[in-house]
Amino acid sequence: MFKILALLFITALTAFAAGDATFEATKRELNIPAIIMFLIFIVGTLGITYWAANKTKSASDFYTAGGGISGFQNGLAIAGDYMSAAAFLGVSGLIYLKGYDGVIYAVSFLVGWPVILFFMAEKLRNLGKFTFADIAAYRLGQKEIRTLAAFGSLSVVVLYLIAQMVGAGKLIQVLFGMEYEYAVFMVGALMIIYVTFGGMLATTWVQIIKACLLLSGVSFMAVMVLYHFNFSFESLAVTAVENHTLGEAILSPGGFISDPISAISLGMALMLGTAGLPHVLMRFFTVGNAKEARKSVVYATGFIAYFWIIITIVGFGAIAFLNSAEGAQYFTEGKLFGGNNMASVHLSHMLGGNAFLGFISAVAFATILAVVSGLTLAGASAISHDIYANVINPEASDEKIVKISKLTVIVVGIVGVTLGIAFESQNIAYMVGLAFGIAASANFPILFLSIYWRGLTTKGAFIGGFIGLITAVTLVILGPNVWVQILGNKEAIFPYAHPALFSVTVAFIGIWLFSKMDSSPRAKQERELFRAQNVRANTGIGAAGAVDH
Repeated sequence: MFKILALLFITALTAFAAGDATFEATKRELNIPAIIMFLIFIVGTLGITYWAANKTKSASDFYTAGGGISGFQNGLAIAGDYMSAAAFLGVSGLIYLKGYDGVIYAVSFLVGWPVILFFMAEKLRNLGKFTFADIAAYRLGQKEIRTLAAFGSLSVVVLYLIAQMVGAGKLIQVLFGMEYEYAVFMVGALMIIYVTFGGMLATTWVQIIKACLLLSGVSFMAVMVLYHFNFSFESLAVTAVENHTLGEAILSPGGFISDPISAISLGMALMLGTAGLPHVLMRFFTVGNAKEARKSVVYATGFIAYFWIIITIVGFGAIAFLNSAEGAQYFTEGKLFGGNNMASVHLSHMLGGNAFLGFISAVAFATILAVVSGLTLAGASAISHDIYANVINPEASDEKIVKISKLTVIVVGIVGVTLGIAFESQNIAYMVGLAFGIAASANFPILFLSIYWRGLTTKGAFIGGFIGLITAVTLVILGPNVWVQILGNKEAIFPYAHPALFSVTVAFIGIWLFSKMDSSPRAKQERELFRAQNVRANTGIGAAGAVDH
């Protein structure tokens, strides 16, 4: 079955690549080196998926690769999961557009990792099994907490997935002249094949390969940029200031986020949202013990920090190179071809010609593919493990759970493709912000308090968590990104684009208040269970493989 699907997919991809070469203004001539590299990457990863499919026999294999991933491998895979198209294309595009304020995004993305390292990684591995809901529901009501966690996870997954799908479609449309719908279908089909047949093992190795390719490609770009300026960042910055229309303003804050409340809210969303992303948290269950979980975060933080440093160089390099006389070829009607998100892609062509453009294009595609695979697996686990196996049918067998997971993967894939096509013409930036805002407002407070606060009860977690979730969604809809830019109203009801400062605060207060008000016998028992949970969280006693510190 797997061989047939893979063969059909490659045949379809070849047909699409060799299709109509008449282009609209938003497309580009076919890049043969890029298509060849795409095919090499796809064939290679399909081979990995076939290998992983033969090793994926149980629910543990499907969700966590049997816990057999090392700390270094998992750290590289986490970095691969986190370095999404928004990170590679989006942040470099923001730096190209606004300079310093784009760097603030990079820093905000990074500072979430110490939170995970010092407060969560070891506890996650010692208390959990497949998803972060295992921790939240460890001493609380299974039905209520897992239902809430599934809602939060699916909200984050769907929004993140739409953004990645639209990004993939636009990238391939701009670079290769492929129709947008075909591009989105191609990503969706590959995603379903990887996750359905290979599970976490295939997803992990796709992420590892993608991380190595991305770090190598962007490192080369950074070195080539610095080489042109005798490895002096000061000279690069001077040229960037001279070439940018904003001049010295690109070295000052405030060009993108002008008010302090929005800046704090954005920082909170990116920092705390990182610690609430379901597809990132799942990765801590793929290692053998708490020691390896800690190693995973250390390695991931190092890789990601290095990535943001070189992305900063690439972003300023794009300003210096693309805004020069030689960069005029990449502009149409005074605007960068394909939009600001294509800045790093055009820079790769200036630095290394068609061959390097093909490599970077393939890496960008691999980036999207790896992230959507992780997202889809997280969505499938929320339905099959949290809802079906623990709420609907607690006696379900491993085979039944995995079957439900695979069916869910197909459904999530179809939903992702459908919404990706439907949202083609929409501004997708707010969806990424909303995904992080929901993760920070609904997932993180419950997860953090379930680990550290004895007084947490099911009632408090359920009501407060839903209040945080609803507040985050409502404020984003009423804010300028949706209410004005998407829905076309003249003025936003809620004045700030990033509501995390408010929604996270509301979530924590709601959880605390309703937990304090809960004096039921059930709440008393849940508080008493905290001591046993705390012992296991810190020692690993009772967790498979987690006692090796």
